[in-house]
Amino acid sequence: MKRHLYNADHDEFRSIVREFVDREVVENIERWEDERLIDRDVWLAAGKQGLLGLGAPVEYGGAGQFRDYRFRNVVLEELARVHATSLSSSFSLQDDIAIPYIASIGSDEQKQRWLPPMIAGETIGAIAMTEPGTGSDLRGIRTSGTRVDGGWVVNGAKTFITNGIHADLVIAVVRTDPDGGSRGFSLMVIERGMTGFSRGRKLKKVGLHGQDTAELVFEDVFVPDENVLGDIGGGFGQLVHHLPLERLSIAAHAVAAASSVLTSTVQYTDSRTAFGQPVADFQNTRFQLADVVTEIDVTRAFVDAAILAWNADELTVVDAAKAKMWASEMQNRVVDRCLQLHGGYGYMIEYPVGRAYQDARIQRIFGGTNEIMRQIIGQDLFGRR
Repeated sequence: MKRHLYNADHDEFRSIVREFVDREVVENIERWEDERLIDRDVWLAAGKQGLLGLGAPVEYGGAGQFRDYRFRNVVLEELARVHATSLSSSFSLQDDIAIPYIASIGSDEQKQRWLPPMIAGETIGAIAMTEPGTGSDLRGIRTSGTRVDGGWVVNGAKTFITNGIHADLVIAVVRTDPDGGSRGFSLMVIERGMTGFSRGRKLKKVGLHGQDTAELVFEDVFVPDENVLGDIGGGFGQLVHHLPLERLSIAAHAVAAASSVLTSTVQYTDSRTAFGQPVADFQNTRFQLADVVTEIDVTRAFVDAAILAWNADELTVVDAAKAKMWASEMQNRVVDRCLQLHGGYGYMIEYPVGRAYQDARIQRIFGGTNEIMRQIIGQDLFGRR
């Protein structure tokens, strides 16, 4: 079935992205995974090539394509093509979370201060929601902000923070009113070098080894009023408003990654022989891969529709939850079946499917666990918020 998602502009952009990936990414993937950290140089190279800030306003150096996620999807597909999952995750945090928050709710002064260097890859962003003991329960956040003259004093700790080691600015969710309920949270931008802001451990993860994930600690950090993002007390609503884009990003990555694993598995089974014939010639192999390619194609159709809905400003919270939940579950099923078709070699990290197996597992957790996605979908069925 022919795919009708892209036009000539996206095809031209793909050639630019592919050239960048082949030049700047491919030869570094193994080293990044071994060192468990991605060089900042690739961020600068991506910024110079125009691959960051695709949705940011043109007046700040962005591409102004906030309502055309197809350009971001091209980047996801091209990074997935070479199995650069850690880099893809890091770029997604910047382009699908950090930059959109600042671009949509930041003041003109904040946009001018932060967006140009983020788009250039000079400034790396992060968002700090999760805390030890809270997980998906954002209402359990305990990081506190106390009002003082000219700003706020922030105390607390965050964990599982993507880009946590490299981050130059962190959009932190802070409880500013202990009795405010859902109106008791605010977003504050905490910058590298602020007194009392420190990094804890660089966390060792099951997968995404090249992408830095860290604990962050705030000890009497003074955050000036000009670093408050949006309205005081509006943090929870701002988080909910931005989650559909984050979940669309996860879903789109899931489809791209599963497709790439399928491609490498088809190549492997066609070249690998067992009992005197290619593994691809066994009926079980063909049946398994027939199921896999059908699952990917059907999921891609839904995610493509979600991308177009986002472009039309019509993607609902529920449909974003469906896309994230289903696509990430599909990705994990596909990778598991493809690994099995590799036999023992599939368990070796030098084979793409082995690393894909590790990297895929987090997709069912971050952006809201799939249990939370099912809760959102289930509540909608009964007309409850």
